[in-house]
Amino acid sequence: MADTFTVKEKSKLLEFLFAHLSGWSKKTIKQRLQGSSVAVNGEISTKHDYPLNEGDIVEVGVVKKASTQSQTLQKLEILYQDKDIIAINKPAGLLSVGNTTENKQHALAILRNQLSRGKNQVKLWPVHRLDRDTSGVLLFATSKEMRETVMDKWGVSEKIYLAIVEGCPKEKKGTINQPLRPDAREYRMHVGKHPEAKRAVTHYLVKQSTTERSLLEVSIETGRQHQIRAHLAWLGHSIIGDERYGTKGEKMGLHAKKLTIVHPVKKKSMSFEVDAPREFYALF
Repeated sequence: MADTFTVKEKSKLLEFLFAHLSGWSKKTIKQRLQGSSVAVNGEISTKHDYPLNEGDIVEVGVVKKASTQSQTLQKLEILYQDKDIIAINKPAGLLSVGNTTENKQHALAILRNQLSRGKNQVKLWPVHRLDRDTSGVLLFATSKEMRETVMDKWGVSEKIYLAIVEGCPKEKKGTINQPLRPDAREYRMHVGKHPEAKRAVTHYLVKQSTTERSLLEVSIETGRQHQIRAHLAWLGHSIIGDERYGTKGEKMGLHAKKLTIVHPVKKKSMSFEVDAPREFYALF
């Protein structure tokens, strides 16, 4: 939902935003303005010097709605590609791979169709997965051997996320070292010591905060299912829009920003990074 402000006196748009978004850094405000997240009297504006008059309505956190919810995604943004691995920017709302109810509209199938030419059908293996409602860097390998080679070094890979959470953690930075285990019946994880629980370590840093929400940078040493979602909920700051561990919302505030791996053939460190979409920042 957008925050709405009424202009009291003449001003320039950027100056007005600086004055009224006191909890935000100037860099972030400029990014939101350039990212079409600001509207004046219902019209999107990206101009720093846009003139404001008394009585104008300024909205921050505007998100343009898609023309149709049933529109089928045909193409994915490729961040990096060679003969061994392919990194993409997965949008929120899209499965990483198929399941029993969806075997066509998922990242693996879309990318496979996107890269295939005629009878030359491309084969891909997912190196890891992102939850349906999580956007960001997703990695595929072009063979099972390449996938296993990447996974052999997965323990030293760097995985950095952005998360928008309820409230503000007491400590600006911290580590959650709590084991996780899957529920026997529901698709969720339990936090805490248990004979069947496995080690899980999550680090977080508060980047920005308001009285109601915070933007965190999160890195994980392990890659357990729902790790970030379950750990942050255990901390008392569930991710915005995470119905399973917190409160239902239109979108979930979790984005896989950066992935650093050891290339399976070149044997050197490689990083793939993509910023969160404006729909993500609009949640903050």
